[in-house]
Amino acid sequence: MLEIDGSYGEGGGQLLRLAVALSAITGAGVCITNIRVRRDKPGLAAQHLAGVLAVGKLCSARIEGLILRSQQIVFEPATLRGGDYRFDVGTAGSITLVLQALLPVMLAVHLPCKVHITGGTDVRQAPAADYLHEVIIRLVERLGARVTMRVLRRGYYPRGGGEIELAVRPAMLSSAVFDASGYSKAICGVAHVANLPEHIALRMKQAVLNRLGAYGTQASIETQIMGREAAFGAGGAIVCWLESEHAVLGAARVAERGVSAETLGEAVGEELATDIAAGAALDIHAADQMLVYLALVGGGSFSTRSVSLHARTAMWLIEQFLPVTFEVTESSGLAYVTVRARGE
Repeated sequence: MLEIDGSYGEGGGQLLRLAVALSAITGAGVCITNIRVRRDKPGLAAQHLAGVLAVGKLCSARIEGLILRSQQIVFEPATLRGGDYRFDVGTAGSITLVLQALLPVMLAVHLPCKVHITGGTDVRQAPAADYLHEVIIRLVERLGARVTMRVLRRGYYPRGGGEIELAVRPAMLSSAVFDASGYSKAICGVAHVANLPEHIALRMKQAVLNRLGAYGTQASIETQIMGREAAFGAGGAIVCWLESEHAVLGAARVAERGVSAETLGEAVGEELATDIAAGAALDIHAADQMLVYLALVGGGSFSTRSVSLHARTAMWLIEQFLPVTFEVTESSGLAYVTVRARGE
């Protein structure tokens, strides 16, 4: 059984989610200690419980210590299984963070697998639902994966109540080089609000376009105004992306009380414009999330503006489970990340 110090590096919930996902995929039992010990509320929150439990269901795991605020768990996986599953975070905890843990496992099952999760679809400090759909899943599909995601209902802090369904069909995956060349000049996007005035979405959209400047001349940003049938509670988000044959570059912000629509839009425009100007293949958040998929297929590479502490923590953790190594080099304002099978 592997012993993982949950306080290593960034020391947050991502380390926990990725550790149990890799345990399920490799069959290696894991004991994770010091879970989120440096957070204001250390230990497991509701969304962490939901993520571990969901991964455990897919591999019939035996789990010890899975209680609220626990700082240590033991996760012993059995056999991976496909099928249909339903999970409820129980709060406005992020569905997309639960899916971060589930999707690599679902791809490793090699059988049809579908999950229906209830919780928060667009919440702070988590990927917006449209970012997961339009950026991360598009990138995973470039490895050969066949993934379908549907947002059935939006849900926000503090009530949750959103629903997402994600299905994976068996497919042969292969390594990939995510390349910044050939990016489309047409930026796409979605600015949505639910149970809020339309002008908020329009202001987010305009702020993005203003900040993108020349990059936004061919942008197509859709505004979506949702009512009670489509969303539970009030909230919103702005997500923008552009595609090339080999990669997808994106940026996103979730609406927050007390933060203006202009501030959100400007942040998305700033992030995307800076990535485009730098020639990055992946944005900083996608660079973090795609590491596990490249490791599972045995290799690949990409460029990004910088390698976050989140990403370096993920690299360290993945190397505990899989026979791969990560190499990071820097040149001309970009970080180049290469994933190789160990010994190559």
